[in-house]
Amino acid sequence: MSSENASGAQPMSQQDLEAVDKLKGAYATIRKELSKVIVGMDTVIEQLLIAIFSRGHCILEGVPGLAKTLLISSLAETLKLTFNRIQFTPDLMPSDITGTEVIQEDKSTGERTFKFLKGPIFANVILADEINRTPPKTQAAMMEAMQERQVTAGGRKYPLDQPFFVLATQNPIEQEGTYPLPEAQLDRFMFKVFVDYPSEGEEMDIMKMTTTIQAAELKPILSGEDILLLQDIVRKVPIADHVINYAMKFARMTRIHKGEAPDFIREWVSWGAGPRAIQYLILGGKARAILMGRYYVSTEDIRAVAHPVLRHRVLTNFSAEAEGITTDTIVDKLIEIIPDKQSEVMSDGRLPNVFRSGDDQ
Repeated sequence: MSSENASGAQPMSQQDLEAVDKLKGAYATIRKELSKVIVGMDTVIEQLLIAIFSRGHCILEGVPGLAKTLLISSLAETLKLTFNRIQFTPDLMPSDITGTEVIQEDKSTGERTFKFLKGPIFANVILADEINRTPPKTQAAMMEAMQERQVTAGGRKYPLDQPFFVLATQNPIEQEGTYPLPEAQLDRFMFKVFVDYPSEGEEMDIMKMTTTIQAAELKPILSGEDILLLQDIVRKVPIADHVINYAMKFARMTRIHKGEAPDFIREWVSWGAGPRAIQYLILGGKARAILMGRYYVSTEDIRAVAHPVLRHRVLTNFSAEAEGITTDTIVDKLIEIIPDKQSEVMSDGRLPNVFRSGDDQ
């Protein structure tokens, strides 16, 4: 697909195309390097890299002991990025994250001035461990950093290091004494990634790897400058109008107060996804396309990121919970009913309602 026949696409230069080829090779090398310390987690690694190259943030949900911290620190090492872990606790204060101003005296003049001491948020990769363990006031300290890529203290703005990527973890087991993130804050995270138990074979490999004195050395594959360049290239990847409309359908069909919602959505959903979900579906699809070495986005790319984009944006109701229906189940049903190939939806040279844009559907 050429950039000329894709809506809103900027032309990709020869240098951009070469960078896409470079990224495809780097992606394979990064996974090979991570396999020295991480067993399995192929889908998790792919989704984290997609988020990084889309300038997005992630929530990781999984029980303790599944190597979430090791995965993130190892990924930062292979990408030659600085890494900080912030353990969220009930007594954590906003200044413990962003930094604080202290009075410093100039010994030569005796003059006292305020100096800002940067907090742990000033790194490329931040692991916000158990973010729901801290009160909303401290959670909110992350919002400006995530959205604006800056910290405000003492009336001054301090830009964060780029690239900047936040990973927040949540424990799905212990919910007593937690402060669940409000929906508006959850919506700022591009993906919600599930980290599951390893298979029997993977667990055997983990035991062999972690119960010896052998220590693996990871080689840096991409630099921060490479990542910033690739983040710009992601937005240049061309995408056809019918693929954009395909992504739009995943969000629009979850809105129970609109005519497009199917019966199972009205039965199981209390609130649907907003426009930011569509933006992340498209950006995630673009990033996945270049990770696969392609210069265009297909409906397959949209489907691949639909679950992590929508699982924290579509709210199920009591009926769904009583029947054991999860958001992933709902996304699976949407994948089944939304046509995914342009040839399947063309009729008499026109696109049916499922691929029309606008509010007249």
